[in-house]
Amino acid sequence: MEDKQILFKEHKLKDFTTSILTKMGMTLANSEIIADSLLYADLRGVKSHGLVRLPAYVERVEKGVMNKNPLMELEQNHEAVALLNANNGFGQVAGHNAMTLAINKAKKYGIGLVGVKNSNHFGIAAFYSMLALNENMIGFVLTNASPAIAPYGTKTPLLGTNPLSIAIPAKSEKPIVLDMSTSVVARGKIRYSALINESIPLGWAMDSNGKPTDNPKEALKGSLEPIGGPKGSGLSLIIDILCGVLTNTCLTGEVKNLTDLSGPSKTGHIFCAINISNFMNVEVFKTNIDLVIQSIKNLPSADGNPVYLPGEIEHNLSQKRREEGIPMEREVITSLNSVASRYGISILS
Repeated sequence: MEDKQILFKEHKLKDFTTSILTKMGMTLANSEIIADSLLYADLRGVKSHGLVRLPAYVERVEKGVMNKNPLMELEQNHEAVALLNANNGFGQVAGHNAMTLAINKAKKYGIGLVGVKNSNHFGIAAFYSMLALNENMIGFVLTNASPAIAPYGTKTPLLGTNPLSIAIPAKSEKPIVLDMSTSVVARGKIRYSALINESIPLGWAMDSNGKPTDNPKEALKGSLEPIGGPKGSGLSLIIDILCGVLTNTCLTGEVKNLTDLSGPSKTGHIFCAINISNFMNVEVFKTNIDLVIQSIKNLPSADGNPVYLPGEIEHNLSQKRREEGIPMEREVITSLNSVASRYGISILS
């Protein structure tokens, strides 16, 4: 795999991405939010939600099924709660705006919860939950997604992978950042494997006949395995109801796939910020989280390997990649350069 990768510095990839988006007609501020989200994923090793997604976003705008510069409006705005209508704009922009609003509400009321309707794919969920860490708050994010999981006991995809992320600040230790889908693996990883022609592990997905498969293209025609069987299926359903039905965006099963160009995706999100100071002294809380982390790390390892907390591996990798560069597969570079050429942007090399 190494000979198929090229390392790029973060600033070069950000300039490349923002140049394409601004040439497409987006504001610089919104272009930078999108670029930061995509690069955040690549830095943390979640390449399925990184720059590989940019061509699909651009195509949705070009085909007229996603709005590049919508007026995002608050349809509901109460003390601790609000509902933002993204008006079919970029999920990253809607998500950044909504989480910022949730944090501001939490500063005043102790908690802020903002739903987003009529949105699109927003990338990696931890990008938003971790915004709360800067304000000594706990961040909590949910989103629905297009059908990928068959409800438990069936073989027809209806539920989304429906990720959730929770970020908890620590004092001296790294923050605890849970970022997970309700499927065994995010569908983006399978789509990425299909792009670079790699097989996937058995247990990730089933084909259209409900049989386990290691072929990513067959998996994309079938369904993903939920975590914990009926538990993952049930969790996915609840997230779908909160993000889709509660925001009055869509019913379960109605979200369109990123590559489905037949119309708006109808994605919904939930963003929540919890102000720790409304419960206890923030420094005492963060010190206690340090103690929890240290107590877990001091437990005997089951296999002799280091013990990691949620988000720690990704944190370490992001530091490494900021110093050494972000690896990009040649297939991804080719796809990105195809977009760059259309907009007169210097290609990656």
